[in-house]
Amino acid sequence: MTKSEIPVMPKFFDRYINLADNTLVMDALTKGASFENLIPAKTLEALGDLRYAPNKWTVKDILQHIIDTERIMSYRALRLSRNDQTPLPGFDEELFGQTANGINRTIPDLYAEYADVRQATVRLFSSFDEEMLLRSGICSNQTISVLALGFVLVGHATHHANIINDRYLPLLA
Repeated sequence: MTKSEIPVMPKFFDRYINLADNTLVMDALTKGASFENLIPAKTLEALGDLRYAPNKWTVKDILQHIIDTERIMSYRALRLSRNDQTPLPGFDEELFGQTANGINRTIPDLYAEYADVRQATVRLFSSFDEEMLLRSGICSNQTISVLALGFVLVGHATHHANIINDRYLPLLA
């Protein structure tokens, strides 16, 4: 199924979904299976622990955030695909960022973990049929479908790659 087949475009999450191409969800997830496809690891390694402003995350923190979000959104997709109608809460991304210890990891390690987590997401989504992809539930006080969650994952990584390109890479100039 494609992005244009999302039954209801969820508020807030639409900013991520709109960054994804209108392609099959499996193609979109597979294409994004490596963060290296978005930004080469050597480029991020050159940034080290630079921040573009005080109290902003490092690129390592951003990568850890993308990984954490991938796990959470995949879990949500699993729950909704199984027709679990329990409202699922949001999460405090700032708290996660402060306590995840991303700054003490290496870019290659974070890239490898991202690839592993995305591969698990691809495997999960490959098990969904059309009926499962169209199932919806409440996540973070928004109605969202499993299909939409797949495109959130694609767009979320793109969103943060754009931030890195726009705000962090100029620090190397």
